[in-house]
Amino acid sequence: MSEVIEVEGFVAAGLESVRAAFAANLANGEDVGAAFCATKDGEVVVDLWGGWADEARTRPWVRETIVNVYSTTKTMTALTALMIADRGELDFDAPVARYWPEFAAAGKADVKVRHLMSHSAGLSGWRETITKQDLYDWEKATSLLAAQAPFWEPGTAPGYHAMTQGYLVGEVIRRITGKTVGAVFRDEIAEPLGADFHIGLPASEDARVADLIPPPPGTAVGEAGGETELQANMSHNPGVDVMETRKRAWRGAEIPAAGGTGNARSIAQVHAILANGGVANGRRFMSEAGCRKALELQIEGDDLILGRPVRYGMGFGLAGGMVPLPNRNSIFWGGYGGSLAIIDMDARTTFGYAMNKMAPTTTGDMRALGLAMAMWQALGIV
Repeated sequence: MSEVIEVEGFVAAGLESVRAAFAANLANGEDVGAAFCATKDGEVVVDLWGGWADEARTRPWVRETIVNVYSTTKTMTALTALMIADRGELDFDAPVARYWPEFAAAGKADVKVRHLMSHSAGLSGWRETITKQDLYDWEKATSLLAAQAPFWEPGTAPGYHAMTQGYLVGEVIRRITGKTVGAVFRDEIAEPLGADFHIGLPASEDARVADLIPPPPGTAVGEAGGETELQANMSHNPGVDVMETRKRAWRGAEIPAAGGTGNARSIAQVHAILANGGVANGRRFMSEAGCRKALELQIEGDDLILGRPVRYGMGFGLAGGMVPLPNRNSIFWGGYGGSLAIIDMDARTTFGYAMNKMAPTTTGDMRALGLAMAMWQALGIV
């Protein structure tokens, strides 16, 4: 039975169908608490939130609620790298070892930065057994990756670097700037935009964080069975523990592939940079050419980890991969459980979706796609 749950926020004229789709997700129980935001030509045209921030339904999801968005964090890390490259400080075609000499070990001297950005470096997990506490130890996590041999020949196949990509790209950023990826993102992107997204959340913000609700038993990452050795390494070394996201250690750590905390508004606001040729909130962050680097196909084929066809650009999924995107010059990525970011450079739109009720999917599900489709239809894109 559906219940009536108040939806807060606004939609611009003509986009009422988006509110209806969002309200339906809450009413039918697909969502417990969620937020959806869209920008068009840099202006917010949809900003909705509603439901509950906890499974017991004791805390309402309010305008300032934030939540862990797992791999949607990767889009923020990728944007930070694109911005640094646009300044001429990072060459995606250079060997990683140019910036991080220790990385050349175990036959990796020729692995390029673009291989890290496109999940094709052969480093989809750690060879050495690690614990979830090791994810909070930047030096250990990165040093182990620098020392190990790739699982497959870099550049020959895509294989989702679910947790490792953030450490790999983040360490390159740290070697170049002298600052952590979370600090560069905060100082040069989030704070200038007033965007409420954090790679490393201050303890002062803990009270605003919604509790992630794990997927049903038997459906979570690594529970389905029938995994290849590579897939098992990714999902069990260390295992994915959703309850860890409720702890200060997880929230405070910089885990640039999976540990970001934000909301739909901040996702849409930040990616307005890419959707609008490098300009957001009246400020130029990077050149249009620098933004369009994200569209350059790096590798495509069946992903060795995800087990389905992918098309990877520079840090993002491209149209024609897992998610149907109506415009060619669009990029996306989503997080374990359902969060999603879509950037459409043709329509100059961004979509952000964040929620707490997790689906057993690694890169988004139909809740967010249904909202995106309602947006596309209302804007006359499809």
